[in-house]
Amino acid sequence: MQFIDNLSEKEYTEFWESTPNNHFLQSYEWGQAQEKNRNQIPCYVGLKDDNGKLVAAALLLKKNVPLKMCYFYSPRGFTMDFSDQKVLNEFTKQLKNYLKKENAIYLKIDPPIMYQEIDEEANKIEGGNNNYKIFNSLLNLGYKHKGFYKLYQGNQPRYTFRTYYKQYPSFEDVEKTFSKSFFRPVKRSYNYDLEVYMSDEVKTFHDLIKLISERDGFHEYSYEYYKNVYDEFNKRKHIKIFNVKINPSKLITKFEEEYKKEKNEDRKIKIQKDIDYFKEVVKEHKDEYTCASLICTYSKTGSWSLYIGNDDVATYTGTVNRLYYEYMKDAYENNYEYADLFGVVGDPHTKYKNLAGIYEYKRKVGGEYIEFMGEFDLINKPFWYAILPTLLKIYRKIKGGK
Repeated sequence: MQFIDNLSEKEYTEFWESTPNNHFLQSYEWGQAQEKNRNQIPCYVGLKDDNGKLVAAALLLKKNVPLKMCYFYSPRGFTMDFSDQKVLNEFTKQLKNYLKKENAIYLKIDPPIMYQEIDEEANKIEGGNNNYKIFNSLLNLGYKHKGFYKLYQGNQPRYTFRTYYKQYPSFEDVEKTFSKSFFRPVKRSYNYDLEVYMSDEVKTFHDLIKLISERDGFHEYSYEYYKNVYDEFNKRKHIKIFNVKINPSKLITKFEEEYKKEKNEDRKIKIQKDIDYFKEVVKEHKDEYTCASLICTYSKTGSWSLYIGNDDVATYTGTVNRLYYEYMKDAYENNYEYADLFGVVGDPHTKYKNLAGIYEYKRKVGGEYIEFMGEFDLINKPFWYAILPTLLKIYRKIKGGK
């Protein structure tokens, strides 16, 4: 077998797209975006069999550190069949040589492989499927497991909700898997004459995600970050932005007409509530405007809802639920194998920030609750690996003080 340390864009992408269980974080585009956003050098490596056929590949993000050393991170790597022990053994052997050649301290991976089947409380399902054999193979090959973290301590969330479409003959069957508390606002959103449209403009999304970050206490990325991600993935149409417009002034007129005709007193109370609400909204948004935006990424077979931004009007009108609904319906109708809600915690009852709320929301959307294996480090320089966190802390302090 032959190790290739500089796969072409075409060769890498074709293999990535044809490999089952691939992930957008291993795409060629993600590497290009991370180079612009985080100054990480994308390295596209692979392994070919004796017939010259590519059997494994990986995006390695290289980060240089002092003393002419570096470390690598392969997000959701590798792109390969992890159950092929022969290929895994050889690829690992060649990667160890590559780390030595590059004077690297270590390589971090977090495979896109389920660890074990779990229930809604993140507890192991006795007798359920698992991939313990692959997990142990990685340990036997020298990878150091970094623990079964439950929150967001790693580079990527270790849990997600994913709906596999193959089992559903129609999207109406998918709808039946939604919880009533999720689907009810979706149906209600049609009362507000929303316009769902596709956009190629990132500025509106960024303005909206800033509102969520302020509310939920997290720091959003810069406009340039999201723009770089969009531009790279859009080259192959591997990204979509779902937006929703609403027109408060027209809604007031519509609801006032409905109020005049309505005979049911309870219904009139609800209509009046909407009128009063939108009379407050028009003080800031008189005309039609975008109240919610969702960015989704794609491979040839999979889809991921990645970033969402919205204001309070979107929450009031059920627009947030409607966006996720439209994303999942679009993925189904375009024959993607699954829709992934990308990232939840493994502790549904955590008190940390709003992570339990995010878990509960995505649980209601439905799908399979998946636990990934977590992070593994392949260590080349044990001494420097042990002191690297301290070294980087000192280096950043010195650099920041200049």
